Amino acid sequence: MSQQIIFGTDGWRGVLGGDMTADSVSLVAQAFADYAQQRGMKKGIAIGFDGRAFSRGFAALFERILFANGIRTVRSANVIPTPVLSWTVLTRGLDAGVMITASHNPPSYNGVKFKAAYGGPFVTEQTHAVEQLIGKSAVKLDEETRPGEDLLTPYFERLEQLVRFDIIKQAGIEMVVDSMHGAGGTVLETLLKRNGCAATTIAADVKTDFGGRLPEPIERNLKPLAEALRQNRNASLGVATDGDADRVGVMLEDGRWLSAQETILLLTDYIIRVRRAPGNIVKTSSVTDKVRMLYESDGRTVHDVQVGFKYIAEKMTAEKIAIGCEESGGYGYGEHIPDRDGIVSALLLAELLAHSGHKKLSALVTAKRKAFGQLHYDRIDLEYHANDRAEILPRALRKPPWKVAGFKVHGVASFKSSRGIVNGLKIVCGGNSRWLLLRASETEPIIRIYAEGNSDEEVRGLLEAGRNIVIGEPVH
Repeated sequence: MSQQIIFGTDGWRGVLGGDMTADSVSLVAQAFADYAQQRGMKKGIAIGFDGRAFSRGFAALFERILFANGIRTVRSANVIPTPVLSWTVLTRGLDAGVMITASHNPPSYNGVKFKAAYGGPFVTEQTHAVEQLIGKSAVKLDEETRPGEDLLTPYFERLEQLVRFDIIKQAGIEMVVDSMHGAGGTVLETLLKRNGCAATTIAADVKTDFGGRLPEPIERNLKPLAEALRQNRNASLGVATDGDADRVGVMLEDGRWLSAQETILLLTDYIIRVRRAPGNIVKTSSVTDKVRMLYESDGRTVHDVQVGFKYIAEKMTAEKIAIGCEESGGYGYGEHIPDRDGIVSALLLAELLAHSGHKKLSALVTAKRKAFGQLHYDRIDLEYHANDRAEILPRALRKPPWKVAGFKVHGVASFKSSRGIVNGLKIVCGGNSRWLLLRASETEPIIRIYAEGNSDEEVRGLLEAGRNIVIGEPVH
């Protein structure tokens, strides 16, 4: 084997022509086939792909290898969002799914995501099991490439049952969509228009280079959406989906960015208070604790989990969960699938706006800020090149501070990576929504520091305290 293939928390990604080639994809596909055979998977494997360079070919190659190993497959005929694949696996009772995508990574990357039978990401043990089988047996390859199937139409039909298009239409909500030249394509516009709702899409055509933008729906990448919103006086809100459309970014109708933290509060409020979805709430540790303050009760628990949607999915498959959310724009719903779905999230945002009686998202946000209180949150990515990066958080956990930024510490929670190393430390202080989170990257020389407080000044103080913990200075 020419290079070592190491899986991350969500499968495998690599640079095209370097780490990711037809040969390396073949090795992963054969390992996956061996894994499927070892576990007696006989119901079939779904295969999907995004619009990146070589994605379609890699999907066909994956299918040919699985078929040569006697494994039944269901492959999409066309580019699809990742949640379509997850939904297909779950509703068709298949054993697993394989999605060829590198999500929001730059266009020079591609990758493979694995989905479990429950319609969510593989858990750590599953990805490790596949990884251990790489190169253990010779690649088998069937010569024939089979026709794919239409996986979008059944997904559309499900969403037409899930989403209240009637109230979106009645309220006259108009959505402007930025698909970022990714797998979202015209999916949102098609669904809205065929149900009598107004929508327009920019960057709808799939491009391997995403039109020169990074396909991550965050503020700095969404200038085209902001401009499209400013030019459309009828717009009610703007949404953008990432490269494989499992995440969503949101803009007000005037082109201003709405943070993921505020988006989470809007969605959680609607799912719990209006839709009255049963179950608990799960959020990654970097999500605002206002979720706990506002929605935890005797009958509903709010769980904090490690950063990464697979940890949310593990909770969603273990117990009844109404909504799961992460800071990076990935949201999952107990009524749907235990996975991120940027398409459903965008439609629910249109639905909640319609239900509110407001025509413009800015009016709703203004009203909700009064109800929720102001949100004060920030994050810094601190470069750290010393060799002891993996030791900083275990060391801080052994001797945690009793006070940070002048606030008494009420509790410390630690989180472990998929390889059992403490790579997350959340320090909770007195008062509502006041905390500091440190996360050490396993792949980059970076330690991410997050903080939430009751003012911007508090947040700055907490971030500085986090920096002091990293560099080894006393924390007061």
